[in-house]
Amino acid sequence: MTTYSALTTLPGEDEAEALGAALEKMNPAPVGVGVFEIEDDSGLWEVGAYFIEAPDAVLLDVLALAFGAQPFALSELPDIDWVAKVRRELAPVEAGRFFVYGSHDADKVPADRVALQIEATVAFGTGHHGTTLGCLRAFDRLLDQGIRPANVADIGCGTAVLALAAAATLPDAAIIASDIDRVAVDVAEANVAINALQGRLKCVEAAGFAHPDLAARAPYDLVFANILKGPLVELSPDMARNTAKGGRVILSGLLVVQAESIIAAYVAQGFSLEAREDLGEWSALVMQRN
Repeated sequence: MTTYSALTTLPGEDEAEALGAALEKMNPAPVGVGVFEIEDDSGLWEVGAYFIEAPDAVLLDVLALAFGAQPFALSELPDIDWVAKVRRELAPVEAGRFFVYGSHDADKVPADRVALQIEATVAFGTGHHGTTLGCLRAFDRLLDQGIRPANVADIGCGTAVLALAAAATLPDAAIIASDIDRVAVDVAEANVAINALQGRLKCVEAAGFAHPDLAARAPYDLVFANILKGPLVELSPDMARNTAKGGRVILSGLLVVQAESIIAAYVAQGFSLEAREDLGEWSALVMQRN
């Protein structure tokens, strides 16, 4: 089935939300509308709509003009099983001792690596993205330094690849993974089973640390948070409250140009920068609570 996308950008959250609401009233109606802040400090928001019938291009032009948006980029999307395509094309990822692979590459797993099977799904985190790779490499370096956290949380876990990496290398640690999206939690639980790590970590649905199980296990010696700049800044006070003194947080989901502002937000909460690695346009930070 052919689908269509219409995408535009404009400044201001209120304007973007209003345009999104207007798109939902179109005829033919879209099957989905998304409104997202572009995480590059530009102040721009992206508004997108998806249709199973060709949308009215003239009406889209009128809406863009009415709300002060750029002209919509209208595209026809081919009928492709994207998950199957990704599974075919994604090569295994090596991050220090970790080897992240899909089932189609099971015959390539080296005997001397910590192997994590992560399938390409609707949840984020196959290890290929610079943010996930940066977090895995940062964690690998902590292990090389002899650091063995006893209490670990993965906030915004996606596929739970980071929590799984901890579970596979820290046999005595208590580990919990959370995500705001129920689908991601289901994917995380499936990956726990695929990697035969049942009972080694718990997966819960939560925004940030807002879950009784997360609160009961705090403070943490290590927290992964591979999310986005906005949530990372908003979470910084909670991160300080839930991280043990001397504990570390591994942060990513942020662009290189955003790193300094994230560092400043966490320094203000009593953290100090321990390590930073930039991979392409993405940055991963290790910060320690003073």
